Amino acid sequence: MNPSPTTPEHTTDDAPPPPSLPMTLRPMATVITLMTLGALSFVVLTAIGLALPSGGPAAHSIGEQAAFCLSGLLIWGVLALLSRPRLTITESGLTVVNLTAVRTLEWAEVVRVNLREGDSWASLDLDDGSALPVMAIQPASGREAAVRNARMLRDLVDSRSGADPR
Repeated sequence: MNPSPTTPEHTTDDAPPPPSLPMTLRPMATVITLMTLGALSFVVLTAIGLALPSGGPAAHSIGEQAAFCLSGLLIWGVLALLSRPRLTITESGLTVVNLTAVRTLEWAEVVRVNLREGDSWASLDLDDGSALPVMAIQPASGREAAVRNARMLRDLVDSRSGADPR
């Protein structure tokens, strides 16, 4: 859903106060879920690796046991990477952290904030004609919070991009 702009008949009494900056947005439900699953995977696979018999007819080598532990650590690392997205908002601009990329933008570079019905996350239309996904604002972690954060970001972009003529 593309948040609608504030209509002119709204007074400043109707508008929420601007957020204090700097602030960071993260999909915390996603982060908690992924990190919990990562820790659980590591613990279970480590327990399996340590429980494998090292003697007798079905003996397993230390390497095989260690492989279980390392597999759990690898799964946890991948899930930690998936929990990385965040958006840091400062007086000077935005820093968008997605899975493998970090991009810092000045306010004037951001043209519009989009979050349409069915989108997996918000996106920014940039002044160079490209779009940048903002995985930190995702309806999967809570639709109302995502819409609220997208509107707040849109209001900040509208107020700051126009105030900085370049």
